[in-house]
Amino acid sequence: MGRFSMGTELHETTRRAPPVAPVVHRPARPVLTIAYHPKLRRIGERALLDRGATSLSRLGPDFRTPEGRIVGPLADPYVSRTPVVMVCDGGDVVITGLPRGPVHLDDRALTGPLRIEASALRRGVTLAIAERVLLILHLQSEAHEVVPKYGLVGESAALQRVREEIALTAALPIPVLIRGESGTGKELVARAIHAASPRAAQPYVSLNMAALSPQTAVAELFGHTRGSFTGAVQSREGYFREADGGTIFLDEIGEATTEVQAMLLRVLETGEIQPIGGAGSRRVDVRVIAATDKGLEEAVVGGAFRLALLHRLAGFELRVPPLRDRGDDIPRLVVHFLGQELRRAGYAERFEGLAADASPHFGPELVAHLLRERWPGNVRQLSNTVRQMAAALLAGRGVDTLPAFTPTAAAATTAAAVVEEPAATVAPTTAAARGHDLSNEALLAAMHAHRWNVHATAKALGISRGALYARMERCPSIRKAVEIPEPELEAAYARHDGDLEGMAASLRVSLRGLQMRVKSLKLS
Repeated sequence: MGRFSMGTELHETTRRAPPVAPVVHRPARPVLTIAYHPKLRRIGERALLDRGATSLSRLGPDFRTPEGRIVGPLADPYVSRTPVVMVCDGGDVVITGLPRGPVHLDDRALTGPLRIEASALRRGVTLAIAERVLLILHLQSEAHEVVPKYGLVGESAALQRVREEIALTAALPIPVLIRGESGTGKELVARAIHAASPRAAQPYVSLNMAALSPQTAVAELFGHTRGSFTGAVQSREGYFREADGGTIFLDEIGEATTEVQAMLLRVLETGEIQPIGGAGSRRVDVRVIAATDKGLEEAVVGGAFRLALLHRLAGFELRVPPLRDRGDDIPRLVVHFLGQELRRAGYAERFEGLAADASPHFGPELVAHLLRERWPGNVRQLSNTVRQMAAALLAGRGVDTLPAFTPTAAAATTAAAVVEEPAATVAPTTAAARGHDLSNEALLAAMHAHRWNVHATAKALGISRGALYARMERCPSIRKAVEIPEPELEAAYARHDGDLEGMAASLRVSLRGLQMRVKSLKLS
């Protein structure tokens, strides 16, 4: 298959590529999704409400997996055989009958008939039965065509739209701008676009623009010759040459310097790069995918971002929804991350035991609480919360103590760890001063909470990256990635299966420094 050009002219193979038809959806209908069941593997199964009346009990209706396989009714011995009767009435759902056991709708005990309006169904309401099972009653539209999952966990309508847009844009030879809040999984979407594209077998290079040094960013991206600037002891091809034939992902594109923006605009317009100190330009064939959690339009108005570059990058815009708009995916993600953490720690059998019966360890109250949270840190924040749950399980502590596992409580704990002086004391006003006053314990706690990502930690602490690096230099418990013996690094790489975030957390080193060290050793 022919390569795609980065310029305005397309190869003949691209012109002849068949267009991808948009996915057609059926009208949205009320559906019940299992948010908690003592058998964790049942979480995420669905039952479509009948157009007339639906009887929900131990014996019915039949639930299906997202792939459509019939699993059967709830079948929990503590759930009554007498059903909760739900009737579809226009766009509303009316509960007309109740069993003897306790039934709660969004934490309110149901004692009689109740109408649930369409507006509430669009948001989703929880239905707790017998203090054993938690369901989400919401609206869901099904697509006529089956779209690949692309490694993304979840079945919500919002995530399905993302998958459809991945399928739509993957084969198109144009730049993609991915927008979304921090922690929503923009890089996973970028990897999915590359993996689904004709370039899947070619290189994929991922960069965080905020992590590039402003002094060397142009050289790192586009290459340089030996001696072209102070410190250039040898020539370097640059990331765009490494990605030639494939895809380059530029995360946090709003952090790019004005010089980098000018060079990016040139490569997008001409398909050529100009290495620093090089004799001439070089052709590259790279598809650019960029991502941002900032309003680039506001940056354009403020003069911090070039309008022409924004137009070039936004050949196709894809928005990744926040976790609060994917409510029915939260329980699925909890199970996914819990299994991931326990397996990574070498306790796969513990997860299998949980999957068979989780009720001795946590119940529907915890999941209901997680569903009520707003998750400002999105999927990344949920992952960190589940990591704490896994640690508690392995330590033999219960995880059904709600306050310990809420984002609000976690934020309060972090704040308490960082603030060491009495409230009446005037805090230092500069970022450098705040970093200087940070205790070793608070520093390590903050770094651990953000998976040793310096940019994310500095942002959370309200200090600059420079101030954080300076504070890390003075902490005896933190070492540099270059100081780690090569055998130790190779063992960690194998133990974490190449997961650099996991490696950084276990080795207690800067994620950016680790990335550079792994690259220098050519570990793969």
